[in-house]
Amino acid sequence: MTDRRLLFHLSDIHFGLEDDRALDWVKQEIAERRPDAVAITGDLTMRARKHEFAAAERWIHALDVPVTVEPGNHDLPGYHLPVRYLDPLARFEAFREVVEKRIELSGLALVPLNTNVPAQPRLNWSKGWVSRKALAACLQAIDELPAGTKVLVTVHHPLRETGTTGTALTHNGKKALDELARRNVLGVLSGHVHDPFDIMEQTAHGPVRMIGAGTLSQRLRSTPPSFNELSWDGTRLEVRARNLEHVRTPDMQIADVPEDAMPPREEGEPVAPVGNVPPTDPPVR
Repeated sequence: MTDRRLLFHLSDIHFGLEDDRALDWVKQEIAERRPDAVAITGDLTMRARKHEFAAAERWIHALDVPVTVEPGNHDLPGYHLPVRYLDPLARFEAFREVVEKRIELSGLALVPLNTNVPAQPRLNWSKGWVSRKALAACLQAIDELPAGTKVLVTVHHPLRETGTTGTALTHNGKKALDELARRNVLGVLSGHVHDPFDIMEQTAHGPVRMIGAGTLSQRLRSTPPSFNELSWDGTRLEVRARNLEHVRTPDMQIADVPEDAMPPREEGEPVAPVGNVPPTDPPVR
């Protein structure tokens, strides 16, 4: 492949607490640069409220380019448990066609991997969980692609599984990375951390490149609002952390995924926006 592919990687917009200046800038960049695709890796909303999804729908449908959206932990109803269990993506209905959408370009594909489950056997449901069903669907989609296709996997939670069971970020993240390494994926695009990063994660089957996007919300961690611009020339994938403050990419990117990936809390904001309700049912696997 000789044609260069341009991708925009956005995450954690958090409609309800979005940064309007940053969103207007990104929208203008998309209109002018015309990327081949836009990947939004979760947390479109702040608290999964209907008016937040309505704002997200208007913004996404105004983008005249292919879009794929991963759900994030903030996008699952936290205080309406029947909906959370029975149809956790119900409020995506107005733009369901782009949710976990596989995008195939010439020689390059974006393949989704959902890292959310309705319930977990730990108090903090904001963290990731790769179910067997979600991983199997992702791997099948990769295996069905034409031979030679390079793959970027889109997730919300970084596939990092560190520390003890209580502090691990993404349950089954290591297993997912092992399987993705077997398939020699080009990289895994994620959000959740609110700071960009670009690191190589070692697995038993080789390294996997993990690329995190920052936030386009007011919920900042240590860097200004940003998005990733990815350029693929058929051989090399370049990543730039674009931001309005003109901070250099190396200064924007954090060196490692923090064990606590939560940004600082806003005053009056619950510690786990998806709800710290102890699960009554086992997680979906």
